[in-house]
Amino acid sequence: MAEITVGTQAPDFTLPASTGENLTLSDLRGKNVVLYFYPKDDTPGCTTQACGFRDLHAAFGDLNTVILGVSPDPVKKHEKFISKYELPFILLADEEHTALEAYGVWKEKNMYGKKYMGVERTTFLIDKDGNIAQVYPKVKVAGHVDKVLEDVKNLA
Repeated sequence: MAEITVGTQAPDFTLPASTGENLTLSDLRGKNVVLYFYPKDDTPGCTTQACGFRDLHAAFGDLNTVILGVSPDPVKKHEKFISKYELPFILLADEEHTALEAYGVWKEKNMYGKKYMGVERTTFLIDKDGNIAQVYPKVKVAGHVDKVLEDVKNLA
């Protein structure tokens, strides 16, 4: 699979969304998209990251930017996560790992000597033409949302 780099077209996908409908990435052309892949709903790092995007959601919205979170969790779990933390953006359920694999974030991980497949926390900033404007691999949660917002401002 080709590595996703700045300037390339963002791979398109359609996934079940927390809205109860399917969402197709290319339908969002004309807006910037923050596409963030995270391992699991309601875990410490993922919650901190989601709440960071929640807290700056209006600022992203003012910049014509949509936030989408993607994890392998099912829609039902996303709905609970959204209502628990009042998340104002859509979460996508990638139980088949189609988008996770297309974006190269479904990787072998190693925890306490045990190998398993999981999501490498990664964010992609996609411009309004559907091209990758920025890639944030192996995201460290602290300060991440502020950095992404800064980069969105520079897209304008």
